[in-house]
Amino acid sequence: MNETNIESALISWGDFERVELRVGTVVDVEEFPEARCPAWILHIDFGDKVGKRKSSAQITDLYTRETLIGRQVIAVVNFPVKQIGPLMSECLVTGFANNDGAIVLAQPEQNVPNGARLC
Repeated sequence: MNETNIESALISWGDFERVELRVGTVVDVEEFPEARCPAWILHIDFGDKVGKRKSSAQITDLYTRETLIGRQVIAVVNFPVKQIGPLMSECLVTGFANNDGAIVLAQPEQNVPNGARLC
């Protein structure tokens, strides 16, 4: 991802309010051999209001299936679904690239209810 000039990328408060960043718990992880880059298919429970969603996540450098199951993650849940190979990705899991370019997941410091919205 390219770094953006912060001043040219300013958004309004209303723009931010439309982004649904919510917490969910990873309940299952599948291999995704059809992905162009190594990735997992995450099944994430966002609680009763949002439900369970799937997402492709290129996080295999730092996370195994075992370290992902039960972990809470932060994801955008109001993007349209996106076709990634044979998968229809239903949310965008968030993270940050470390110095090596591997993605470190964004997650709450403490457990919060599934479906909680970033405020």
